Amino acid sequence: MRRRGSRRKSHGQALVEFALVFPIALLLILGLIVLGLYVFYQQEVTNVAREASRYASIHSSTSPCPTASWRDPQAPGYNYPLYPFHCDGPNRPGDPYPWPRMTEKARSSAWGLEASKVILNACWSGYVRPGSAPGTLADELPIDPSSGVPNSFRQCTIDGVDPVSGAGGLDCRSRMTSATDDRSSDKPGNQVTVYACYRWTPPLAGLLMIPSQITLRAVITEVIQRQQ
Repeated sequence: MRRRGSRRKSHGQALVEFALVFPIALLLILGLIVLGLYVFYQQEVTNVAREASRYASIHSSTSPCPTASWRDPQAPGYNYPLYPFHCDGPNRPGDPYPWPRMTEKARSSAWGLEASKVILNACWSGYVRPGSAPGTLADELPIDPSSGVPNSFRQCTIDGVDPVSGAGGLDCRSRMTSATDDRSSDKPGNQVTVYACYRWTPPLAGLLMIPSQITLRAVITEVIQRQQ
């Protein structure tokens, strides 16, 4: 009788311990799964930004269909579509969103995300001669070939914010740039910066201090290439 009683007591204790530990272990496991999804989706958003910046860097002003900034080059080619009728530009009439070719190419690499909800914005940076006025088109070479003096770099902005240093303060919506954000054109040698974002609703939102929505952001900068 003593053995049976001790066995029942042992089984009961195990059930109580299991009931106490299992919910905590389950929440930790689910939390790790959510964390893993966060890391995965963040990598996907970064990959989208990388694909977009690569596309824009290759499709420069020397391309038959350039991915253009708000500003035209100083000396555009004879077939260059001037603003506002850029082939793939930020404000072409009739486009559902800015840079449709660049956006569609980049979104096609968004595995596991709802591609239509990945938002892309871009801006163009370049160089000006020292002492140039604030609104001067930044289409100079990094170093002045005649004097050998380095030119001044002017970083572009998105919605008035430097995306390289302040992406965390940017909103996640389309058409965030204007002509005042771009410092340069899509001329080879300049730089294009792409900001990609995605509003993600994680599973278990509201549990384990998981927010109801997380904005994933990524910024990639590429030097603009001359198309061969």
